[in-house]
Amino acid sequence: MRLTREQSRAQTRERLLDAAAELFAERGVNGASVEQIAERAGYTRGAFYGNFEDKHQLVGELLKRRTLRELEEVTALQKSENPWEAVREWNRARAENLTGWLALRTELMLYALRNEEIRPRLAERETIARDAHTRTLERIFAGKNPPADPAFLALILHALEDGLLIQRLLFPGEIQDDVVVDAVELLIRTWTRAAEG
Repeated sequence: MRLTREQSRAQTRERLLDAAAELFAERGVNGASVEQIAERAGYTRGAFYGNFEDKHQLVGELLKRRTLRELEEVTALQKSENPWEAVREWNRARAENLTGWLALRTELMLYALRNEEIRPRLAERETIARDAHTRTLERIFAGKNPPADPAFLALILHALEDGLLIQRLLFPGEIQDDVVVDAVELLIRTWTRAAEG
């Protein structure tokens, strides 16, 4: 089946983003050139600039895309019969690629720290993730009195996830793949008891 012009452009864009994610995890954002990204994706430099103004724009798009993809996956899991177990399995599967995922996340964070103009894009990515946590907590505490503003509790969960994933990477023999789910469940049980008490 022949692709339309829009479909072809979208496919090219996706391949460039995938190639960039691989290269950024391997070499860092600054260690991967536009030419290398295009070559890894199977295109020319012209294809890159036909889809992105520069590497800044690509980094911003990559941040947003990865966040929305994770959000879609986790939102779908929350609709399952046993959402905690589904999220637990998702975290176990994510642990198989933890090194690459964390390398890319760290590289994008470092890039934003070194390039002030990209920080709003990183902040947008973080806001999407935190808002998702906030909505989940608002559902959990509906009709109850949470121990703090759900947005603040979401910030705690989001920061805890980052820290625990780093610890999981450094101590794979000691810390289980589903440590994030265990910690979140523990906190929510504690917060729920406080809300009911």
